[in-house]
Amino acid sequence: MSAEAAAQVQLDRFETIFSLEGKVAVVTGGSRGLGLHAASGLLQAGCSKVYITSRKAKACEEAVAALNALPNKRPGAQAIAIPADNSKMSELDRLVAEVRKTTDHVDILFANAGATWGEKFETHPEAAFSKVPYIPSMFSMQYAQEYTADSAPLLQAKATLEEPSRVIVTASVAGIGVGTLGQNATFSYSASKAAVIHLTKNLAVELGPRHILCNAIAPGFFPSKMSNGLMELQGGVEVLAKQSPNGRLGKPEDIAGLVVFLSSRAASHINGAVITTDGGSVLARGRL
Repeated sequence: MSAEAAAQVQLDRFETIFSLEGKVAVVTGGSRGLGLHAASGLLQAGCSKVYITSRKAKACEEAVAALNALPNKRPGAQAIAIPADNSKMSELDRLVAEVRKTTDHVDILFANAGATWGEKFETHPEAAFSKVPYIPSMFSMQYAQEYTADSAPLLQAKATLEEPSRVIVTASVAGIGVGTLGQNATFSYSASKAAVIHLTKNLAVELGPRHILCNAIAPGFFPSKMSNGLMELQGGVEVLAKQSPNGRLGKPEDIAGLVVFLSSRAASHINGAVITTDGGSVLARGRL
């Protein structure tokens, strides 16, 4: 088949370009906020299994119940809860073992688990820097590189040149521009997100030849349990919305749509990218 003919075949499949039919996904930090929004999008885009993990078992169970009640997911599709503390390598080992009990591969990893810490410069504790960094990225590497005697890594097991697996890491605009300063400064959080972005770029080059694409998303403010307190300290939803060029904060579909896109065939030539979803707010900081 000529290159031109092959390209035409791809165009003829355009109606399924965003479909995730039959894909298997893992969402860390998936019991609430951005992770739950993304999990909802993945299921509704066609995923057959979406594993939800976070530290609290009850939160995972409640999230899975809500996801499995979605009316427009594919027949037989299911969300599966596996509670785990993603900041501990022993828990990551257990999580991988639990996932392996019901699937021999993973197509999509949304590495979203994270933490934040706010404290002024003079008293910002060392513990903040040991608690916050790298939580999402450790799980990415665990899935990409973990072997057993009789099977390939989960992300690599069914990945091909035409159908690569995806790792999507949640960073933040705080890792691109300047994060929160003052009484509730997020020095450790901002530094960790900058590190996560750079690590994602390195993973993209390392794992691309293994047919695993690695990209980062950098959200601005989205109302969530983790961000609501900080948002109130900065003036609340209305004040922050006015500071954004498009006049609003993030909505659930903004995250869900971006994660589905990066997981789909439409993004199969995107690797090592960092995509902001903040309405342009990081660009507008400091304007008069």
